[in-house]
Amino acid sequence: MAGLKPPIETALDIVMLRVTARILIRMTAAAATVRRGLAAAAIVCAGLASTAAAAQNVVMLVNGDPITGFDIEQRSRFLQLANNKPASREEVLQELIDEKLKLQLVKRFDFSNSGIDTDVDSQVANMAHRSRKSVKEFVAQLASQGVLISTLKTRIKAQMIWTQVIRGKYQASFQFNENEILAATEGRSGENKISYDYTLQPIAFIVPRGSPETAYEQKRREAENLRGRFQNCEEGIPFTRNIPGVVIQAQIRRSTADLPPAQREILEKTEVGKLTPPERTLQGIELYAVCIKKQSSAENSVVKREARESLFSKEFEAKAKGYLKELRDQAYCTVPDGAGHSRIIPGCLASQVVSK
Repeated sequence: MAGLKPPIETALDIVMLRVTARILIRMTAAAATVRRGLAAAAIVCAGLASTAAAAQNVVMLVNGDPITGFDIEQRSRFLQLANNKPASREEVLQELIDEKLKLQLVKRFDFSNSGIDTDVDSQVANMAHRSRKSVKEFVAQLASQGVLISTLKTRIKAQMIWTQVIRGKYQASFQFNENEILAATEGRSGENKISYDYTLQPIAFIVPRGSPETAYEQKRREAENLRGRFQNCEEGIPFTRNIPGVVIQAQIRRSTADLPPAQREILEKTEVGKLTPPERTLQGIELYAVCIKKQSSAENSVVKREARESLFSKEFEAKAKGYLKELRDQAYCTVPDGAGHSRIIPGCLASQVVSK
């Protein structure tokens, strides 16, 4: 719910929610079967460290940045966990090549004030919260499946960078006029779906940047405590203003038609006068008071929102595919032969790399 962002800004969130759900299902099933604890995870981590030391052979260089055998091993384990099926070495290597190209965009575009590393940490914290675990427990359970947290963080960071770059570079392409939206709604079912307009009061439990995880967990407990006591906005907001370290922000208005399914579901499940579940954000721990809920006009419908989202997704995919090919064609990818020489890989395609 962080910021209740519009569709374009939540494209990555939707992808991450789907990936998170798959990972958590695999992790929970494995935990129920094997009952690995923190001690076992620590043993696995030690084993991974040993494996990493032995697997640092450079398989490929992407504009000078190495992809090692250990990178391939880690990504293979992650994709197995996320998709419940093994990925081929070619698929894994291509994903890592593309990821390097995306991460290198921070040198081409200005990300100095983006706070992207903090956003990555927040994404991981929210994934942990959805699995009803602390960050430490989430990291340990991921390690018990043979995946280091750095593997997940790197993947999230690359996706965040990529989403921001494509949105910024092709911003004009994501502006759709009324005729395009109406054309996209033809043949869609859902005219009977009811849309709502919400008046929300953002409430933030401030956690200074750089604070330990225990500080976030403490604020989350305080937020959950407030959530249990909050009965309505008329009395709850004045009461909340007197809580130390809490900031009440200006009211915002959001329509069902402007929200992705995950956020829409959260608001639909939250009664008027109650608070949404807390989420970790750049400010700390944030939640929303649902103060007013009323039915939207027919013009501002879910069907139109879904049509806009569909148009955006198709355009985003097309622009992203084209720009990624452009980056591959411009990149300098080489494979060392072990004798001090390197072979250039045209188009940075994993299919051109001989398996090691």
